[in-house]
Amino acid sequence: MLYIISAPSGTGKSTLIKKLLKRKNLISIGQSISYTTRSMRKGEKNKKNYYFVSLKKFQNMIEKKRFLEYAKVFGNYYGTEKKKIQNICRIYKNVILDIDWKGEKQIRKSNWKMKSIFILPPSKKELIFRLKKRDRDKKKTIIFRTNTISKEIKNYLLYDYFIVNDDLDKTVQKIESIIVAENLKMKRNRKFCISLIEKIFSEKIFKI
Repeated sequence: MLYIISAPSGTGKSTLIKKLLKRKNLISIGQSISYTTRSMRKGEKNKKNYYFVSLKKFQNMIEKKRFLEYAKVFGNYYGTEKKKIQNICRIYKNVILDIDWKGEKQIRKSNWKMKSIFILPPSKKELIFRLKKRDRDKKKTIIFRTNTISKEIKNYLLYDYFIVNDDLDKTVQKIESIIVAENLKMKRNRKFCISLIEKIFSEKIFKI
């Protein structure tokens, strides 16, 4: 089961996902790392934050249809490789994808089982504050990102869930609750339920 998490830059999405991946008590979860053509930022590591590749290699992967989804965002390409998802699914029951609404739309058209979560900050003022606080974007980039937020928000109706990140820990709990609830749905546990019920009714009890 894929869980797509989308949010405008500065919403705290990366921090939320890091915290979510540490909460192993209720859910088995892994994260898919995307490919990108953008430059590596300070503090980032290849194969940990992203697979940093050249534009030529990315285009070659597109031609070979290796991506489950891909999109051009702020002048750079980002994509999720099918094979990487399949490998993570063999290890974990749930997979987190950190992608935008364009990627969500592409995956929704495919046959992959998925649920999507859209996250927003409590206000535009708070968004600008967070972008400045992380101290990695130029003023021009911050202005551009805040101006595009309206376009991103317009696509929230495509998503299955909507959360406002006004409290980090509570937001993590909400996302975890969504995943736990989805895992407990009958349609995902039908075979197990049928076999368990058959076992219960076939057991012979001699003494009570």
